[in-house]
Amino acid sequence: MDRRANASRAQIPARRATAATPIAFVQTILRAYQKYNMDPSKALRLARIVPGDLRRAEARVTATQLEIFTDLAMRQLDDEALGWFSRRLPWGSYGMLCRASLTAPNLGIALKRWCRHHRLLSDDIILDLSIAGPVAQLAISENRRLDEMRELCLLTTLRHAQGYASWAIDSRIPLHRVDFPFPAPQHAAVYRLLFRAPVHFGAAKAGITFDVRYLALPLRRDDRALRNMLRRALPLTVRQYRSDRLAVRKLRDVLRAHCTDLRTGESVASALNVSLRTLHRRLLEEGTSLQKVKDEVRRELAMESLVRTSRSIKQIARDVGFHNEKSFMRAFRQWTGESPVQYRRNAIAQP
Repeated sequence: MDRRANASRAQIPARRATAATPIAFVQTILRAYQKYNMDPSKALRLARIVPGDLRRAEARVTATQLEIFTDLAMRQLDDEALGWFSRRLPWGSYGMLCRASLTAPNLGIALKRWCRHHRLLSDDIILDLSIAGPVAQLAISENRRLDEMRELCLLTTLRHAQGYASWAIDSRIPLHRVDFPFPAPQHAAVYRLLFRAPVHFGAAKAGITFDVRYLALPLRRDDRALRNMLRRALPLTVRQYRSDRLAVRKLRDVLRAHCTDLRTGESVASALNVSLRTLHRRLLEEGTSLQKVKDEVRRELAMESLVRTSRSIKQIARDVGFHNEKSFMRAFRQWTGESPVQYRRNAIAQP
């Protein structure tokens, strides 16, 4: 976090925001004030959190209100962990954590560094990145009782790690699942809004699971971008990125595996577990389209089959999703400038 941030930024936007954040999160931060014997009244006033709401379990605040209150609390208490751990994390600790991971060549190494350096800040919890086949998991082990701070500590730690990872590669990282080792709280519904993924309570450990291929993506940020991000780190590290840099790769994998079955846009979107509108939007963000990717995959499969197999042109046309041989031959000539027969003959003739 950047100390140049000041209280003058603690302004609630004029437009009305939805109050969905449970007051329980504010109450947990108030326990940090109690721990350090400090007065939270100024922070509550600047965040426009009504004292009466603190006594109502069903009360809600906006994300902006929680952001302002959290930012002020971290600076006033000089503890970015907000009292979770056995010792303070002085203001700027998480900024150092971000900077230490920024020079990594890819996200996998960056998260490994994040886990290792987090242990230098506190060993009350241990973060670990593991890989099991097609999925990666960032999990948290607890080395001491976190008591009433437990929920917000584990939730925020996972959100910060996911947010930093998404910011570092400039891509949305869809989660397969999110786990927490405590029973579902009364405000459990808000977890789906926070993580946009299936959330499971009563698990062995807290953790997030996602596609392992994101770990290979290179980082897209530099020190200047980091300095800008840290000026308002709380909202930026937990934003929901729209663009998914693996969207095209996932689509290509699905089409290669099920080319003949996925003939419509709706069937392709269903195979990717997204709506057709969402699929089109993600591909547009990546500078391509569904038809363009389908043609590329069909062309690659056809060329591979012509060179590596003795299957007839009619069979290959069917294999790559064409209704008849003529439409396939016409498309293939547009792709390569040759007929399938000419392409096969020339490919075989090459030494």
